[in-house]
Amino acid sequence: METSDHLVWRKSSRSDNNGGACVEVAFTGSGVLVRDSKDRSGPTLHVEGPAWAAFLAGLSIGQRASAPDVVASP
Repeated sequence: METSDHLVWRKSSRSDNNGGACVEVAFTGSGVLVRDSKDRSGPTLHVEGPAWAAFLAGLSIGQRASAPDVVASP
């Protein structure tokens, strides 16, 4: 997995600067890394490319599902 030193992190345009629950994403060669925008040195979650595409497709059609337990990497 790539280190955050070589990644471009993006925060949602819908995020505000009031400390809300925001995440940032960075695209890698194998998928996407997701992190808490308030804890940039904290853990990241790696999502494989096909899973990220399915997640975005589900959002675009308004699907909501309960997420399984996820383990973040340090």
